[in-house]
Amino acid sequence: MSEKSPVNWEQLEAKPEFRALMKRKKAFIVPATIFFLIYYLALPILVGYWPDLMKQKVWGEVNIAYVFALSQFFMAWIMAFIYVRVAAKWDKAAAEVIHGHH
Repeated sequence: MSEKSPVNWEQLEAKPEFRALMKRKKAFIVPATIFFLIYYLALPILVGYWPDLMKQKVWGEVNIAYVFALSQFFMAWIMAFIYVRVAAKWDKAAAEVIHGHH
């Protein structure tokens, strides 16, 4: 199934607006990914190297490690929400670049 795209991708890639859009995307995606990986890997690192800190009780039997683990779910949802909002702007900008509107 090889349908010809109505978009000339080589010509589109050469546009300064397209390159600026790719820079904006990279400026968000790379730091967000690095932040997420650091946040995700922080729990096993903290538990491994500072177990006494992570064992401290916060509420009843709930300790810092449990709170941090739970926070990772919220952080993933927050990052997904932010990404969806930002990506919607990229989609609009991409449509403008493809169709030649400013």
